[in-house]
Amino acid sequence: MANHQDATERRKARVRRALRAAANGRPRLSVHRSSKHIYAQVIDDERGVTLAAASTLEKDVRSSLKTGADVAAAQAVGKLVAERAVAAGVKEVVFDRGAFIYHGRVKALADAARESGLNF
Repeated sequence: MANHQDATERRKARVRRALRAAANGRPRLSVHRSSKHIYAQVIDDERGVTLAAASTLEKDVRSSLKTGADVAAAQAVGKLVAERAVAAGVKEVVFDRGAFIYHGRVKALADAARESGLNF
């Protein structure tokens, strides 16, 4: 019997496989959320480098938020990672939600990144 972790890994692999096919050389905006924080990275898979990153663990973000585990925190991280990516010269990305459904904090991060200048 497959456990929850196996199902999560399969779902994540399925999403990444579809992204690789649709990427056309664009970097990916990868999102990870835990029960207490949310993290986002813009990754260039061809070179294997992270171009921009942001999370609720950063001091300036943490000080302005009540908690790192709500929609407001996700919006702040989305805005910050988009600003850093645009400063690094990245405008077009593909959105990698990982094994998380596109809802709630993940959707809020994506919407904030779009409003701040990233296209996906």
